[in-house]
Amino acid sequence: MVGAFALPVLAATRPTAAQNFPSRPIKIIVPFPPGGGVDLTARLLMEPLSKELGQTVIVENKGGAGGIIGVEAMSHAPADGYTLALTGVGTLTAGPHLRKMPYDPMALSHITRLVRMPFIVAVRNDLPAKTLPEFMELAKKTEIRWASGGIGTSQHLAGELFTQMSGLKMVHVPYRGTGPALNDLSAGIVDAYFGDPATLGLIKSGKARAMAVTSLTRWPVLPDAPALAEAVPGYQAENWYAIAAPPKTPGPVMAVLTNAILKVMADPVVKAKYEEAGLHPATMPRAEYVAFLERDSKTWGDVVAKGNIKIDES
Repeated sequence: MVGAFALPVLAATRPTAAQNFPSRPIKIIVPFPPGGGVDLTARLLMEPLSKELGQTVIVENKGGAGGIIGVEAMSHAPADGYTLALTGVGTLTAGPHLRKMPYDPMALSHITRLVRMPFIVAVRNDLPAKTLPEFMELAKKTEIRWASGGIGTSQHLAGELFTQMSGLKMVHVPYRGTGPALNDLSAGIVDAYFGDPATLGLIKSGKARAMAVTSLTRWPVLPDAPALAEAVPGYQAENWYAIAAPPKTPGPVMAVLTNAILKVMADPVVKAKYEEAGLHPATMPRAEYVAFLERDSKTWGDVVAKGNIKIDES
C-alpha cells in the first residue's frame, strides 16, 4: 500500500518537458529566401532571444509559394516549441482567400505580431518619372511593370489595392521572394517594386529610388517620399510580420515563448535596431492579436475578390 500511494507522488514531482523548456536549440523558419524584411525580422530577434531563453536560436530559410512552404513545414513539426516560423499577410490572412491552404492558419499557435511597417514603392533609377504625380501620369501612358515577392504576398496585395483604387493598369511581375525582386529592380528589369524595409538598403546605396510609401501619411524613415494617399486619397496598406508555433503547442511552452519574445521586443536596444531597419515593434497580447488577424483577413479577402486574384497551382 505504501508503494501504491508513493507512485503518484513520484509522478507529481517528476519534471515535465514543458517545465524544462527550452533544453535544446530552437529553430525559427523564415518562409522566404535571405535578404528580405521577414528574414531581417527573424535575424534581429535571434541573438537577444537566445540570451533570454538560455538556448541557441537559429534561423532557417525555407522559401516558396509565397511563404506557404515554410509555414507548412513548421505546422507539421512536433508541437514542442522547438520549431517556430515567421508569418504574415500572405501566410495567414490573405492565403486562405487565394488557395486551399495545406494548414489551418487560425489553428496555429499564434504567439504575437512582432513588427509593422508601410511598404516602399521603389523604382528603377532611370525611370523617367521623378515625382509621384509624374509616376501616375507615366502609368497612364505606358506599361509599368511592378514587382512583388510573389502572388498572394502582402507586397502583391498592397500593389493590387493601389491599382484598384487608382484605376491604373500596371503589370504585376511576381518573384519568389524579396531578394530576387530587388536584384531585378536594381538591374532595371522591372520598373517598380512594392517592397518591405529590405528595400531601404537598395535606396540608400543609390541602386533604386523611393517613389512613395503606403502609409496614410509620410513615413519618418523616408521623409521625402510622399504617401500614395497624397495621390489616391484614402489609400493605406500596412505590412506586418508575426511569429507562430505548431498547432496544439502546450500552454506552458507558449507562455515561456510569449513572455520571452515580448520582453526582448520591449528592450530599448532591440527596439532601436528594429526602428533603424524601418521595422516598428508592434507586439500585442494573444487575444488582441487573434482579433487583429480576423480583421486583416476580411480586408484582404475583399481585395482578392475584387481583383479576382488566383494562384495557378497546376
